[in-house]
Amino acid sequence: MSNLREALKDKKRIVVKIGSSSLQHPETGDLDYIKMDVLIRELCNLKNQGKDVILVTSGAIAAGRKAINLKDTRGDNPLAVKQACAAIGQARLMMTYQKIFAEYNQVAAQILMTKNTIIDNLNRYNAHNTFSELLKLGVIPIVNENDTVATYEIQVGDNDVLIGDNDTLSAIVAALVDADLLILLSDIDGLYTDDPRKNPAAEFIEQVDELTDEYINMGKASTGSNVGTGGMNTKMTAAQIATYSGADMVIANSSDIRIIHRIMDGRKYGTIFRANKNEDFDLPEFVGRLHRD
Repeated sequence: MSNLREALKDKKRIVVKIGSSSLQHPETGDLDYIKMDVLIRELCNLKNQGKDVILVTSGAIAAGRKAINLKDTRGDNPLAVKQACAAIGQARLMMTYQKIFAEYNQVAAQILMTKNTIIDNLNRYNAHNTFSELLKLGVIPIVNENDTVATYEIQVGDNDVLIGDNDTLSAIVAALVDADLLILLSDIDGLYTDDPRKNPAAEFIEQVDELTDEYINMGKASTGSNVGTGGMNTKMTAAQIATYSGADMVIANSSDIRIIHRIMDGRKYGTIFRANKNEDFDLPEFVGRLHRD
């Protein structure tokens, strides 16, 4: 066991990101309650160990679409349709989370963020204070992008209130709250030298000690999921934000949610990225450049 893996046992503030495809039955698009229950049990167990825990969750648009049996979101104004689905789905998603968290005597809170939350100094200060107070109160914040107003994952545009995907959002949250670990749960085992679905010779990378351009360029635009919006390229953006801000990061497969406690036990699951805190890293400036480059 590497020292880097062993040190995960002692992490005190952990952000966990779960993707849309990890929360749903692929056959129907309905929420997978067993997976959600296991996820919440894992998070509550971390909380019971005295750790601060934050969940960044996707799935609002998909849940809203399913709630109103909407097969097609194109319509006359597809952007408005998807935003409406987000409004419906976010409420349903939070209701489900709240019910299951309550079964484990855990209080959860909702925080919806936009790009403006970070690039505006006062908004960022207020968001930091809100997170800090919630964690001090023993609450688990549940975070999503405010898809009713932040639309990058729906339509690329020159909009100053968008972040774009929850891989990036989770890293921003980790930086904002000074987390020491970010766990990205996805539909892939970790970082490979190439897309393993297309190239059988692609090699798995167990540990990244320094995020060089070579690693960043391994990011691909597709994960194979038609539900989520984040590909491996967004995970490399997340790795930059998290590691430059002083947090280790792990990309792991969400097919078995219990992988969370295995990672926290220091076992070899997923790709681990070593924190390399950069005192010159400017989070608002970095977030402001997203999707403009």
